[in-house]
Amino acid sequence: MTAQRIICHSLVVFCVVWISLGEPQIKGKVFNNKLEVRRNPQEECVGNCRAGGQECSEPCKNPFHGNKTFVCLAGQWQKSTETCSSLDVQSLLQRISKPRIVAGKPEYEMHHYSSHSSTTRGEEWPCPMDFSCIIQDILSAPPVAGNIVDIVKLLRSISINLSTNVTIEKLMSFSKMADRILNGSLLPDWAFISEKNASCVLLESVISFAGKLRVPQNVSNSFIATKCARINKNTLEKSFTFSLGFNNSKSNINGTVSLPPEGLRLLSSDSQAISVALPTLGPIIETTLLKNISVNGMVLSVTLPEVLKEVSLRFEKMNKTENLKSQCVAWHSKNQKWDGTACDLQEESSAVAICRCKHQPFLFQSFSILMSQNGVKNAALHTITCVGLVVSICSLVLCLAIEMVVWHQITQTQISYMRHICLVNIAVSLLVADVLFIVAAFVNNMPRNHNTCVAATFFVHFFYLALFFWMLALGLLILYGLLVIFWHLRKSTLLVAAFGIGYGCPLVIALLTVMITEPRKGYLREGACWLNWHHTKALLAFIIPALLIIGINLIVVLVVIARSGRSSVGNRSKPQDLVTVIRVSKNVALLTPLLGLTWGFGLATVVNDASLALHVTFSLLNAFQGFFILLFGTLLDRKTRESLRMKFFPSKIPSPDTTCGHLK
Repeated sequence: MTAQRIICHSLVVFCVVWISLGEPQIKGKVFNNKLEVRRNPQEECVGNCRAGGQECSEPCKNPFHGNKTFVCLAGQWQKSTETCSSLDVQSLLQRISKPRIVAGKPEYEMHHYSSHSSTTRGEEWPCPMDFSCIIQDILSAPPVAGNIVDIVKLLRSISINLSTNVTIEKLMSFSKMADRILNGSLLPDWAFISEKNASCVLLESVISFAGKLRVPQNVSNSFIATKCARINKNTLEKSFTFSLGFNNSKSNINGTVSLPPEGLRLLSSDSQAISVALPTLGPIIETTLLKNISVNGMVLSVTLPEVLKEVSLRFEKMNKTENLKSQCVAWHSKNQKWDGTACDLQEESSAVAICRCKHQPFLFQSFSILMSQNGVKNAALHTITCVGLVVSICSLVLCLAIEMVVWHQITQTQISYMRHICLVNIAVSLLVADVLFIVAAFVNNMPRNHNTCVAATFFVHFFYLALFFWMLALGLLILYGLLVIFWHLRKSTLLVAAFGIGYGCPLVIALLTVMITEPRKGYLREGACWLNWHHTKALLAFIIPALLIIGINLIVVLVVIARSGRSSVGNRSKPQDLVTVIRVSKNVALLTPLLGLTWGFGLATVVNDASLALHVTFSLLNAFQGFFILLFGTLLDRKTRESLRMKFFPSKIPSPDTTCGHLK
């Protein structure tokens, strides 16, 4: 791999401010509540300290060079980073790569390496061939944070500059050096390294170096194993099975990389497949780079011919908790994060997860499974959602039934007719969206079929958007009834405009969203049949239109309030339309804030998906939207209530003559 292909890089700048107080000892002070840095070679950063985020730095003790940095937390100094190191990376690199001139030609120096003592002549090894002369230095170096970073730098330099003609001997030496810092017991030391992307650099270096092996052999160490095999179109199926330890435990965890036969048949000639297993690298990446993510299986890396686009992986879980769902992920080297868009979960049990992943060189070469702990799993939340959806669906069905019963009595004028057209389609859109939401949940809980999940997400997106665009049509109807004085549109024209807004606009947005994001596999959210947020921000195709419509309708309500008291409104040829407009405005004034509040909390759950309170509030408001439409759109409408009484209790309605006689 060339230097340009190493994506993970870092630039660390240390700024030291020296404050001379006329004393040999130098201490920092707190200015404007900023961090204090105290440097005092005679005074250690131990014991009590002042609260407020002070920092303290002290040099490492011999034979190490570097510094330790401490932060004041809860009145005590807590170590934050450490650069203590005893290795000299440049010297080690010179020993394995420095040429000398012999007879006018460059040759590599021959070094003597002994595993016993310097006085005993050991076997003569040509270091440029297998790097063996520096192995003892690496294995004997104390595994402190600074040495870990130095070994990562050494391996990176080897993978970039000394990876031509990778032999099995070179790979064995390289694996021994990597195995030294992959030991699970070193996780606490990894937490204090200053270069937080060192774990990413290590992964890229291992993949790059192992991927250049040209001999079909296997190399195995305690915490890293590499397997290489020849494959061709006649190979029925090829698997690499690993069994490695984690954190010095006696029991191993297993992992298998399988190449499906349908892919192997695409090979035109003999090729090579190389797979690397790293059981401890996932927790190391989790410790140094990521937060709130738990890697629940070994990291399996695979280097394949470009024609092979898919690979099947079987992971044994470290944490075999039954109620935690796994997520298949690939390591995105450019973005330095686990990406779920490249993998689908095929099967899962309490002990094993089987994934099918797309292989994209230099983007997705390493795969693992995550334990679902970002989402909020709560029995009360599940109950609220289920009960709310049932109430919402029943409310919407009742709303549509009432509209059918009293339709002829409540649609006498053009404005009232269009108002109930909008209300019926609002109810239909939300009803279909709720039903499809349940279907999408069932699809997501089954062995995941990507195309089915895409279809379910598309229609849920479309009908939820239709709900808001019919709300927009209702708001525009108010403006039409309130502001258009001198001319009227025909009913057919209003219907075409309403259906174009209510269903045409959502269809365009939903189609554009899936067409733009799905070719990049960025349409679906990780682990759910819903729009993606973290990778492509496809969810904005729902959030932005919804919030814009809510804002427009709130402005409409303000216009109604400002105009309803003016005499010019009464100039309409049908004064009863004004009464209808006011009734419609009340519906919009009640429903719009509820929808805005509901999806405002929905946006908050995207930003902070770990808050149970936000999820409960959003679920309550969202699941009972159907009940709100029934209550504010139908039951609280005076005209609808009167029509229902006339339909079912005609004897209780006083006759016009009796009423007039009484008024006399």
